[in-house]
Amino acid sequence: MASIASQVVLHPVTSQSLRVLSTTIGRDKLYRAFQYFARFFAWLLLSRGYKIQAARWDALKSHLALGRKLLRLGKFVENAQAILRTLSSSGETGERVTMIGRHIGYFGYLFLDNISWANSIKFYNLQPSTAQKLNKRVMQFWFTGIVFSIAHGLLKAGRLANEVKKLQSQTWTEKSAEAERDVKLQDLQLAREAVRYQFIIDLIDVWLPAANIGLVNLNDGILGLFGLITSLMALRQQWFAAAGKK
Repeated sequence: MASIASQVVLHPVTSQSLRVLSTTIGRDKLYRAFQYFARFFAWLLLSRGYKIQAARWDALKSHLALGRKLLRLGKFVENAQAILRTLSSSGETGERVTMIGRHIGYFGYLFLDNISWANSIKFYNLQPSTAQKLNKRVMQFWFTGIVFSIAHGLLKAGRLANEVKKLQSQTWTEKSAEAERDVKLQDLQLAREAVRYQFIIDLIDVWLPAANIGLVNLNDGILGLFGLITSLMALRQQWFAAAGKK
């Protein structure tokens, strides 16, 4: 029994899991996955008449959402830095503009989310009507950030595709030059895969704030599944990042 326990505790998967969960973003994505699963499961139970069980999962969803707000305290400063770095950087104008728009959206979202958290724990009390307006503004900034991220993904994907075509159309007689081209093509393909992956996440995630601000009418079951899928996709990214893989 002790041998089995030691194999489980010292297993590479266990060590990899600990590396992921040792990061704030890794824990956040795991909590997010449980939060949105709880949202979906609460909706499922309620739709079948299990009100008491649904209330338990709904409470789990609410507390996980509140706990994740704590993990995001001060994170808006990262977006402020990203805005300044993008402004001073070179590159395609369209990509730079959409990236700045993305970070402005997330800056507003995270900054107001911090105020919302302070109100939720009664550290700073807002009038109910003001709190409701604040929460809607949070969702509007989140929606704006994702829309700009989608636009950025489209522009960057188009540029990378053109660069790949340009390299593939070129021919070299020297093997060293051809080998260098193959390395560049491999790097471009990896970049395209990363952009495509994030684009899929954004396309699914955008429905969450869109529903919260009333642009679409989706039930908690669908939104819970959407959030669960994107959480697991983001957690997968963190898993490979912790392993040093691309």
